Amino acid sequence: MADNATTLTIAIMDPPYETARVTTALRLIEAALRKGINVNVFAYEGAVSLGFTEQQPHANPVKGTSVEEEGHPTPKDWVAALGELGNGRDGKGKLDWVNCGLCVDERGMQNQATGRRGGPQHLYEFLQNTTNVLVIATR
Repeated sequence: MADNATTLTIAIMDPPYETARVTTALRLIEAALRKGINVNVFAYEGAVSLGFTEQQPHANPVKGTSVEEEGHPTPKDWVAALGELGNGRDGKGKLDWVNCGLCVDERGMQNQATGRRGGPQHLYEFLQNTTNVLVIATR
C-alpha cells in the first residue's frame, strides 16, 4: 500500500465455521477499513476457505426453514463485501488480501471471492510495511 496511512497486517489461519476467531477477525478488518486504516490480510492453512466462492447457504431441516427463511450467511459473502469496502474510496482504508497459494492448492480452493494468490514472501513484505500486526492463530 503506497500511501502513508496506518496499516494493520492480520495473519489468519482458521477455516470458516469452526471458531469465533474468524468472526472476530472479519469484524476487526471491517472496523479498520471503515476508519480509513489500510489492512493487509495473509490467509493461510484453513483460512484460505474463507473466500471460497462455492460456499452455499443452506436450509435448516431441524427448524423446517427454507434457505430464504434461514438467511444463513456465508463467509465468502463477508469476504467479498470486505473486498468492495477496501477499495480505498470514500475515506475508507484499502484491503490487500493474499491467500497462501500452497494452502489454496492443497485444499482445492482456487475460486476466491477476493484477494490474490501469494506466498510467505507476501507476508514478509506486509511485515516490512505495517504499523501493527495481529496474528490470529489456532491453538
